[in-house]
Amino acid sequence: MANGEFAAKKNIKDRKKWNKKDPREKRSIKVKAKKGLLRGAPQAKGIVLEKKGITARQPNSGIRKCVRVKLIKNGKELTALAPKDKAIKFIEIHDQVTVEGIGGRKGGPVGDLWGVKYKVVKVNGQSLEMLRTGKKEKSKK
Repeated sequence: MANGEFAAKKNIKDRKKWNKKDPREKRSIKVKAKKGLLRGAPQAKGIVLEKKGITARQPNSGIRKCVRVKLIKNGKELTALAPKDKAIKFIEIHDQVTVEGIGGRKGGPVGDLWGVKYKVVKVNGQSLEMLRTGKKEKSKK
């Protein structure tokens, strides 16, 4: 572009020329691939395959109660945490559960659990927190 005392008209003309879009040029929209097993969704339903205990990493000790879940939408398996006290008692094998992200940085694990990135929110359509506190009964499906 020109620069000088009387160059404003040329600059405007150049800017218009370069802003014109060529109709023959195809613009492709680049979409980022959705990461994680939930594929961008906030929650997903799955079937419980097994219950298991996962040991916490150093310096903590203890066995965290988790379940292995197979997602209905894409058939992938994941490990989900049963949060808080006695929540694992309300989850049986072959129950339908709803899982969501546990809230780690960049979708990663939280705290002292290796590779556990999800937590159980609902069991057979009932909130796990309501079942745990005794406000609701578990329905059989």
